[in-house]
Amino acid sequence: MATKYSVDPGAPDPSYLGFWRERHLCTLTTPRPDGTPHLVPVGVTYDPEARLARVITNRASAKARYVRAAGEQGAAVAVCQLEGRRWATLEGRAFVSEEPDRVAEAVRRYAERYGRTPSPNPARVVIEIHLTRAMGRG
Repeated sequence: MATKYSVDPGAPDPSYLGFWRERHLCTLTTPRPDGTPHLVPVGVTYDPEARLARVITNRASAKARYVRAAGEQGAAVAVCQLEGRRWATLEGRAFVSEEPDRVAEAVRRYAERYGRTPSPNPARVVIEIHLTRAMGRG
């Protein structure tokens, strides 16, 4: 019998959600304009109620530039984390926001998950990933 790894991104089971609440370094994969993947380490927060994952970054970062380059439809991206045999991936369409309230919410969630508040950064933006798929084994 095959193991099922699919998860409802809006209603994950407690172990999957718990894994996303632990402190783990993650990766973000964004498409470059030539279609090749750009993979970088990031901190990610997961908000299943809003079906969002958030990544804070500098507005001039490559990841923010690549997401913006995708245009109005957003960029197809994935974030992933793993520890031993546990792993979790969230996929969706990403958009960059500079709205102060959205950035502040992303920073608040980052501080909650990672146990430290990032230094003030006037160039900070948030990459919001509107989740369409989740999978893993938490």
